[in-house]
Amino acid sequence: MTMPADLETDAARLREAMAKALTEDGVLADPAWKEAVAKVPRHRFVPGFYLPGAERDGQGLTVWEPVTAELDYGRWLAAAYSDTTLITQLDGDETDWKNAAERHGGAPTSSSTLPSLVLRMWADADLQEGHTVLEIGTGTGYSTALACEHLGSADVTSVEVDPHRLETAASALYGCGYTPTLAVADGLYGYWPEAHFDRIVAACSFRAVPPALLAQARPGGKILLTLSGWLYGYARVLLTVDGNGNAEGHLLGGTVSFMSARTHAAPVFGNPAHWAAGLPDKPRTARHSPKRITDATEEAFHLRFLAQSAAPDAQMTTVGEVVHLVDVVTGSAATLTPNNGGWRVREGGPVRLWERIERVLDAYDEADRPGPQTFTLHVDDGGQHLRHPQMPGLPLPRP
Repeated sequence: MTMPADLETDAARLREAMAKALTEDGVLADPAWKEAVAKVPRHRFVPGFYLPGAERDGQGLTVWEPVTAELDYGRWLAAAYSDTTLITQLDGDETDWKNAAERHGGAPTSSSTLPSLVLRMWADADLQEGHTVLEIGTGTGYSTALACEHLGSADVTSVEVDPHRLETAASALYGCGYTPTLAVADGLYGYWPEAHFDRIVAACSFRAVPPALLAQARPGGKILLTLSGWLYGYARVLLTVDGNGNAEGHLLGGTVSFMSARTHAAPVFGNPAHWAAGLPDKPRTARHSPKRITDATEEAFHLRFLAQSAAPDAQMTTVGEVVHLVDVVTGSAATLTPNNGGWRVREGGPVRLWERIERVLDAYDEADRPGPQTFTLHVDDGGQHLRHPQMPGLPLPRP
């Protein structure tokens, strides 16, 4: 299909509408960022992507529908200028967008993050003119382009672990006139050739703060990243680095999640039934329901991160009504089964997984349920610890 002659006119109109909507929502309070959104052509960075279908298939899997200009010009361009995350890769597989087909199931491994979140991240990092910035996770390059528009390309470095992703992003960036420093690199190690940076911003999540990032930030520099783990609990933190390589900062509010850095992804743990078979037959009554960390609420989102900090190697899955906790590092496991309005728990192995999580929930309740902004992350030679004045410290996994 030949692109319509009025593509750029249509795109400019939709881009203006998106900028207006983001301004009305309070996302674009800074005129410089508003100007960047008005200029950067997002459609150039997303020639093809997947959107989830309205319903799942017969096996309960997400139906991923390919969207390109050739398949449906109107849907493609409207989605490109919507405040929506656009999935550009599933399971690490590259799609031939000229012959794209519907996919059933699969885990997103690359995307163009919704514009409001991209802008929120840049704003939360307190990015100012004259700053040098390292972006971890180039993705499609759209967020990189916004930073280049705001700071100038010479002050922007962006790294991406996936060579094909970076090649595609580079083509779009250079085609739009942006010339940041780009490199195929694992963001876990930052990018030494361009260090040191005033700001480091990660568009993926880590189990703990990578030491290389601390070493590559200038004294007084800031690092904005998302912490995550194998329970899929998330928290964002803005750290300020001192001259000795230590850092601290408060957790930020909200319910933001990012894909894990590939080296920090959860391992496959096997069949939950095999783990459950080795547990003691004598259950106890659980003090807390697992719904406290699984419900679709902002508090549960926060609590899942705290629970994960208490049991950092645990993973969770539900089979029927039974909730399974599995720890492949220590060989520990637990199951929670509903029982007359409550829950019964069986635990085995060197770590009592649910008991650890319950202790955190007890302390959280006794501290009057403090929000994320009341927690501080401290990073020094003694490790990485999440602290609250009314709760015991929670160590993060070794980076």
